[in-house]
Amino acid sequence: MGKTLFIPERFAKEKQDQQTSLDKMPKPTGWRILILPYRGKGKTEGGVLLPDQAVESQAVATVCGYVLKVGPLAYKDKDKFGETGAWCKEKDWVIFGRYAGSRFKIEGGEVRILNDDEILATINDPEDIVHQP
Repeated sequence: MGKTLFIPERFAKEKQDQQTSLDKMPKPTGWRILILPYRGKGKTEGGVLLPDQAVESQAVATVCGYVLKVGPLAYKDKDKFGETGAWCKEKDWVIFGRYAGSRFKIEGGEVRILNDDEILATINDPEDIVHQP
């Protein structure tokens, strides 16, 4: 006979609240990739703080992003990608086209879902790329 553990409702709620932000993000389907666009530092090289609206518009115009999640079929198409394998993986910084993918708002900003073939390159540091609105 199996044992069943009953958890009081208040403890179950606490566990649910402990989900990370990444757990709450949508899981990309098929060949899609979930990207968090790079937001920048929020101040100029001279130390002047930028208003939130300027930082947000810079994030919308950016071409760099952080790979949060990769769909189960991404880079599996042998006709497109041959034997080279994946162009990027989770936790990589990537470059993509300015208007690539679908954008949607989340708490704290915007994320994009791109097709696997919309990734143009991987980079080590998004600060190495000049960002212009």
